[in-house]
Amino acid sequence: MTQFKSDLLRLLSERGHIHQLTDGHGLDTLATTSIVTAYTGFDATASSLHIGNLASVMLLRRLQQAGHKPIALMGGGTTKIGDPSGKDETRKLLTTELINANITSIAQVFHRLLDFGADTNGGGPTDAIMVNNDDWLSELGYIDLLRSVGPHFTVNRMLAFDSVKTRLDREQPLTFLEFNYMILQAYDFRELALRHGCRLQLGGSDQWGNIVNGIELTRRMNAIELYGATTPLLTTADGAKMGKSVNGAVWLNEDSLPGYDFWQYWRNVDDRDVGRFLRLFTDLPIDEIARLEALAGSEINAAKVVLANEVTALVRGPDAALAAQSTAAAAFAGGGIGQDLPTADVGPDGIGVIDALITLGFAASRGEAKRLVAGGGARVDGAAISDENHVIVLTGGEARLSSGKKKHGILRRA
Repeated sequence: MTQFKSDLLRLLSERGHIHQLTDGHGLDTLATTSIVTAYTGFDATASSLHIGNLASVMLLRRLQQAGHKPIALMGGGTTKIGDPSGKDETRKLLTTELINANITSIAQVFHRLLDFGADTNGGGPTDAIMVNNDDWLSELGYIDLLRSVGPHFTVNRMLAFDSVKTRLDREQPLTFLEFNYMILQAYDFRELALRHGCRLQLGGSDQWGNIVNGIELTRRMNAIELYGATTPLLTTADGAKMGKSVNGAVWLNEDSLPGYDFWQYWRNVDDRDVGRFLRLFTDLPIDEIARLEALAGSEINAAKVVLANEVTALVRGPDAALAAQSTAAAAFAGGGIGQDLPTADVGPDGIGVIDALITLGFAASRGEAKRLVAGGGARVDGAAISDENHVIVLTGGEARLSSGKKKHGILRRA
């Protein structure tokens, strides 16, 4: 592990956040002698970020923990274009009203994970601030932008970027609008440097080219030295890209994904991922993480519960973590029913097991539900259901329907 002098880079390094640095020595020196203002950008394409974005949010949290100033940049302007990085298809264009509503919703997570100060607008030297790049991008005249910024980019180099090259190699369409995204992101870095004294951009490894563009543009136009740092591309131990589950994206906001489902994602991670995720996504001391990741056999499940509790408490709040753990304990022990499980109302005539599995989201189709029943994976209050035509009639007020060992839901009398 590289030896750093600054608390910032030491913290990022020991937690596993560093993939690449544009000038590690220069940034290390800067971070030992001054408060570094740094930013990460987030486009508002949905009403919530997902756990694939969480690593970038944690970069800002680590920055502030090390005594520096974070900027959460909301991409109100760039969302109108769409970042082609890692995408095979052109994104649907969103209205300004929807983008602004998404930003308001996304902001909830940042106010849990960052300290914006007593007046919530970042007045202190290390208080976080949130800005929107639409504030300056919407004011740019397109011809003026091309005249001032365009000469610093060559089409040859832009075509060589992975975000562009991959799309073209796969013969997928890349609109001229998306092609401009890298120019606008570079301009963001320059604008934040001039407006807020921002010297560092943090982001995922897929943003490396965009970060370098911003550094070079600002050096050429304003002779200001900027820095970049990326975090590794997050994949699970089995090679899957982090941020997705079998049921879709794992959203950070409660109204996009129930607390129990969020908690369960972390509780069910691969044994090999426990230590890495504890370092990246929790504030637990390193020596405690070392103890937890050394657990073997069934004992590793205790470390997974700690991981689930810690991440849920950070992102959703301590009450959400407690409720999810209580629900899990009730669902798995003694046939109890937790109050945070997905629910479905059942009339007096009952509900077919196939319909129940689909209603609770345990199967996406009747065929999938039938295969689940045939394989012995459907249970009501612990009893296996082997007949796909079985009708579940509630004799009491509630019953628990399980899909396999890890998915549980409540059937409740209407």
